[in-house]
Amino acid sequence: MRLRGLARHPLFLPAALFVAALSLHFFAASPLRVERWYSTGIYPPIATLLRTITGWVPFSIGDIIYMFLVLYVTWKITVFFRAKRKGKGVSPKRTLLQTITTILIIYLVFNILWGINYNRAGISHQMGLQQGNYTREELLTVNRLLLQQVNEYRESLTANNYPIPGKKELLAAATRVYARAGETYPFLAYKPVSLKPSMLNWLGNYWGFSGYYNPFTGEAQANMDVPAFSQPFMMLHEIAHQLGYARENEANFVGYIAATASADTLFMYSACFDVFLYANRSLRRVDSTAAADISSGLHPAAKADLEELKKYYRKYENPMEPVIRWVYDKYLQVNAQPMGMMSYNEVVADLIAYYKKYGTISARPGVRP
Repeated sequence: MRLRGLARHPLFLPAALFVAALSLHFFAASPLRVERWYSTGIYPPIATLLRTITGWVPFSIGDIIYMFLVLYVTWKITVFFRAKRKGKGVSPKRTLLQTITTILIIYLVFNILWGINYNRAGISHQMGLQQGNYTREELLTVNRLLLQQVNEYRESLTANNYPIPGKKELLAAATRVYARAGETYPFLAYKPVSLKPSMLNWLGNYWGFSGYYNPFTGEAQANMDVPAFSQPFMMLHEIAHQLGYARENEANFVGYIAATASADTLFMYSACFDVFLYANRSLRRVDSTAAADISSGLHPAAKADLEELKKYYRKYENPMEPVIRWVYDKYLQVNAQPMGMMSYNEVVADLIAYYKKYGTISARPGVRP
């Protein structure tokens, strides 16, 4: 009877949820433990189940849920203030407990379905890469190698007058890239598929995101308004999140490895172009003259792509974007990425570690870590 009475106490549920959240936090404190028991143990079946449920639906279920939640929260806030204005009793204690309970439930569901992956040992552990500080010379070397690849792939696209595939073809091609990568790196096998065009492109344009992963539905969404040459790598990045690589630098690196292990020139160009921008930005912080000199060597068509990308960003500049970026920066910092938005640039460290081990910056078919 005492236990039954305790369970009915208004503090019981939030207290139990808090203990569960604390236990989850302690579990996630060990990257190797997370890697073994969650990321390569519990998580793959969860992700497979979610993608099986949502993958066959041609539109984004997650986007619809997000839109419904915005409407629901707006309605609840309106009802709350209306009741308060009419003088109806609204218990601050009850409201606080409900809010805390909701936050704890979302935290637990988010982490159990995907979020613990932020704390995994990750791709560098799987590939046996030794990460650490890199020198200016190593950064210069990687910049030059990336420049060479960008120019070669862009020249090939230009010479063959390669057309950008349509939306459906591009989504299908992204899955084929991972199918090819999975032959060399089994942990990159991607099946079933749940990759879809975003229904919130307009929001992504103004808030500054090109793709996103929904951990509650297992769907990866692609903003098809971004410049066409950026879309392939963006899709590979989001699929990497689906595979459990939560940190942004890891998703970038996994997408890059998948692209360069494929035989698809468009995807190889898109990946090398994007990673070159990160590498050149990193070089600019230590040697702006060398960075400018290297970037000046871009293929004319690649320079035109870069200008198109800048034009896209300028077109959607607005007062809200810095606020959203600040919020996302803090979100990344809370989730094991102390560099915040700069975490995307850390793909350079992964690439340098890969180069030091293999002597190349391209994934080599048939070579397994």
